[in-house]
Amino acid sequence: MKTVERMTLVAFVALTILVPLSAQAEEGGSGHYAPGAAASFIDTLPGKPGLAIANFFNFYDGSASGSRQRSLGGFIVTATGGVDATAYADTVVALYQTPLKLLGGNYAAGIAIPFVWMKVKAKGEVTLTRAVGPYTITITRTREVSDKASGIGDILFYPFMLGWTGLKGDLKYDVRLGVYAPTGDFDEDDLANVGKNYWTFEPEISLSYISSKIGLELSGFAGFDFNTENHKTDYQTGTQFHLDLTAAEHLPLFGGFIGVGANFFYYQQISGDSGDGATLLGDFKGRTVGIGPVLSYITKLWGKDLVAELKWLPEIEVKNRLEGDYIWFKLGMAF
Repeated sequence: MKTVERMTLVAFVALTILVPLSAQAEEGGSGHYAPGAAASFIDTLPGKPGLAIANFFNFYDGSASGSRQRSLGGFIVTATGGVDATAYADTVVALYQTPLKLLGGNYAAGIAIPFVWMKVKAKGEVTLTRAVGPYTITITRTREVSDKASGIGDILFYPFMLGWTGLKGDLKYDVRLGVYAPTGDFDEDDLANVGKNYWTFEPEISLSYISSKIGLELSGFAGFDFNTENHKTDYQTGTQFHLDLTAAEHLPLFGGFIGVGANFFYYQQISGDSGDGATLLGDFKGRTVGIGPVLSYITKLWGKDLVAELKWLPEIEVKNRLEGDYIWFKLGMAF
């Protein structure tokens, strides 16, 4: 097997796709980070100066049964028949690694611009509640309530990324800071929104090892999300922690390398929601755990480095969130 540099030529930062879905904890039922977004060698820094361009596609379909409270837009929603949500997001990613070195590492910066399509549906007897100052407004409907939204979501900026290599290039690790800006549309009167209307600051670290002798990959990404308040709803989502792990084997195939393995994710809200808009829900904390197969391929195209990754990540343990499946497809090229 050839060196690890051949296998990671087009590795670029995994920039999350923004899918604001409905559930019980976190405003809109999710944070800015989508579980499983940054998990494998593909999501590390390239390790050499240059530009990487990519497209990330994400599909999520989830549901929650029962009549527990859920946050949707500016409302607290109770639906006896439960809630269903489907979302598609397509994100254009650009990453540039500069020749600049700091503390022995390579400095890079990136941006991700998502376009989101989504639909939210509440079934059965649906009650919509909103706190307006000292008053509470309640609307009850005995039919299905649904809403759709599409458009540019919240843009993710990476103003600071710093990566290092070791073990003759087999080991790569980095620190990075992601900033999610409230660029997507948000209306407190809508159940579905492509934006969240608050900022998120995400410090993250990664560690990725691929053996240049046997092709074994072990990768891990961990980060925290610190959120500001949504000033339209007076709702502040609590801090979240997320961990993504990948184990895979890479083997030569058709002039490139195919990787087969598994991705595991753990996502936990570590502090409760706060603000006047969150008082009706209480101190709910969301959690989700998932695991699923990952398939990747690396090759050359027109002398450039091309990488593709496909993974299916079903959620296997969920608390205070929707439960469903994530499907990711990533395609990128390094110049």
